[in-house]
This record gives sequence, structure tokens and C-alpha cells, in this order.
Amino acid sequence: MSTSGQSDSWILPKARLDDLICLLLAEGFEVIGPRIEQQAIVYDCIHSAKDLPVGWTDRQTPGSYRVEKRQDDAYFGYAVGPHSWKKYLFPPMLRLWQAWRTDGRFAVRDAMLDPPRRALLGVRACELHALAVQDKVFLDRAGQFTDPYYAKARERLFLIAVECEAPGGTCFCASMGTGPEVGRTKPHRARGEGSEVSADLSSPSVRRPLPLTPEPSSPDPVFFDLALTELDEEFVIRPGSGAGQSMLDRLGLTLASPEQEEAARRRVEAASQMMGRSLDVTDIRNLLHRNQEHPRWDEVASRCLACTNCTLVCPTCFCSCVEDVTDLSLQTTERVRRWDSCFTPEFARVHGGNFRPNIRGRYRQWLTHKFASWFDQFEVSGCVGCGRCITWCPVSIDVTEEISAIRAADGQREEKKS
Repeated sequence: MSTSGQSDSWILPKARLDDLICLLLAEGFEVIGPRIEQQAIVYDCIHSAKDLPVGWTDRQTPGSYRVEKRQDDAYFGYAVGPHSWKKYLFPPMLRLWQAWRTDGRFAVRDAMLDPPRRALLGVRACELHALAVQDKVFLDRAGQFTDPYYAKARERLFLIAVECEAPGGTCFCASMGTGPEVGRTKPHRARGEGSEVSADLSSPSVRRPLPLTPEPSSPDPVFFDLALTELDEEFVIRPGSGAGQSMLDRLGLTLASPEQEEAARRRVEAASQMMGRSLDVTDIRNLLHRNQEHPRWDEVASRCLACTNCTLVCPTCFCSCVEDVTDLSLQTTERVRRWDSCFTPEFARVHGGNFRPNIRGRYRQWLTHKFASWFDQFEVSGCVGCGRCITWCPVSIDVTEEISAIRAADGQREEKKS
């Protein structure tokens, strides 16, 4: 509800979700959304609402994931799956340049950084926060360190958020202050001469990033273009940008009633009480920094397989390596950037040796970076509470359990072995 007393939300009947998708396709967006493939809810191209996992949900526990039918026809009645949106901004493999031999000389061509315009449909609150965290990593920091591909792909995004109503058994976004509600911001509208005009869809308005503070109880507003809250027969939809408002204007929707807005609010509020996990984040940065020799690191290392699953499914992990690859003819070579993980044995190898030669050191680095030193590096938390790392760990390691164990014996040090 706006400060003027007039609703800032509209009603999108479920039968008209296809109208929204068609408008996005007509604007030249590649629409990416949830769909079921290989018994999991993943993100891929969609062309109509029929592609969505209508009437399906997921059941998640540590080391376990399965999809099953719901008792209703909810469009977004699931939590999050193995995919995160980061692969559309930070691709698993990206060619940086290519060179080939011709007439005894080498010709070099830089990569064509031309990502498509994408509309991401079904982005949860925790995932919006993850995008904001990645913005802190890849976008301009003090006039330096901007990743050109990420910046261009990010600029071309249209974000359609969906407020979560069915958190999974491993979710703990409520503890991290990242969900399930999508933060409310007033839409930015481009202004014309003496009047207000809608922003052009091809030029989305600037969106504020969302840094999580060490005390995440009062985070800054989340950014999005449109946000949906699912009711039984319709969606409550509200804009978060000029581009989102322009889309609503073109759909010609009716305003939501106070009762519909209240019903949407109650559903999201109920979801915040249904989290499968919780985590005490009080002074978590200092807690982990002062417990580098805690005996719990040995216990978790005895179970961890260093399989890298947690870093692959994590929506904020950003480690990568750069490789030069030459073909068998020795006529063509290319430099590529690939996803990497701090769990791989070679990741910490430098001239003179490996400074994290064992799993204990690698797991400690990952968890401490995610929940503590990320604040030092980027002034945000590296965890958004989506729970993917818990679900997709083959030996059921639970980060909330590990941190709670360290907190329970805060200050305890590993006994030195003679």
C-alpha cells in the first residue's frame, strides 16, 4: 500500500500469465524460468506458462531431493532446485580470446561479449540477494575490477521475482534476513517534460544493489522489475522499476484490493515460520574468525568428500580458473575461464607448495569465507540461506549444524598432538 492510501499492487489472473510471457518474448527477451527436467525443478528457456512446474513441489532434506505432486495447481509451489541464476551472468565456461596461426603469424581475436537480453521468471527473495552479492563481486568497485561480460549481462536482465510460500526443508533465509518476502521499493519512473512517463523496456532503470550487513535484521530494499505473490486464482503483482511499471501499464490490469494485498502478505508471513532450518547469526563473523582451530573442523573434514557440489549449486560462489587450450594441430588456441572450487586439491597450489593440502583446511576456508571474511572482502554476507549446499551435499553436511556446533563450544581449541 502506498503512502497515499492507493494500492501499488495489481491483480494478474493466472490465465493471463501467458500474456506477460508473450510481451517479454515480443520485446526480444529470452525468458528463463522453472521447469521439470530429469526429476528436478531447474531453470531453462520457457515459452508459455505450460512449461512451468504447475502442481509440483520439491521435498528437500540434507543430502536428499525429490519432486512430487501437490494437492493443488500452484504455479510456484516449490523452493529452489540445483540450478542458480548465476550461470546466466557468470557462465560455467567463457571464452576470453582465440588465436590462430596464419602465414607464419598469429592472429588474435577477443571474445564477442554479447549476452542475450534475458527475463528471469521466478526469482526468489534469497536469489535476488544472491544477485546483489554477485554485483558486489563483479561490478565496479572503486573504479576497478568490473567483469565486462557480467556487467553487460546484468544490464540486460529483466527480473520477475516470486515471493516464496513453500520453503524447503533446508531453507534458512529468514535467519539470514534475505526472505521469504521480496523487499518493497517504490518504482523509479522516467520523467518527461512536465509529466511522468513510463521507462522504455529496453532501458531498465538503475536498480539498487542489496548489501547484507553483519546484522541482517534490517537489510536495504531488494531490487526487481516485477514481484509476484501467488494466491489461489491470481497473482498480486507490483513493480520495482520503471521497466516493470511500463510492463504493467501494457497489461492493463486492475488494482489489487486491500483484502487481496492482505492475503498475499499473510501467505508470505506464514512462509517465514515454515523454514526447515534456522541459524543464529549473532556476531557470526567474529565467531568464525576466532575459532580457526576448533576441533569441529576435523570432524566435518572426516565426512567431507571435497566433491565441490556445495560450491557448484551455491548462488554466490565465484571461484574460477583461466586455461589456455591448444588444438591437436597446434594451429589454434584459446583462453577460457571456467568455474573452479576452493575444494579442488589444486586450487591452493602456488609456487613452492599447496597452502591448503587437506580437506580440513579447504572446508574451513569455504565456510569461514562464506559467513565471515566475505564481510571483510565485500562488506556483505556470502550466504543467502537458500539451503542448496545442504540439500546437494552427498554426505548431508549441514552448514547450520556446523556453525551451531562451533558456537556451542566457542573458544575450544584442538589439542596439539605430540
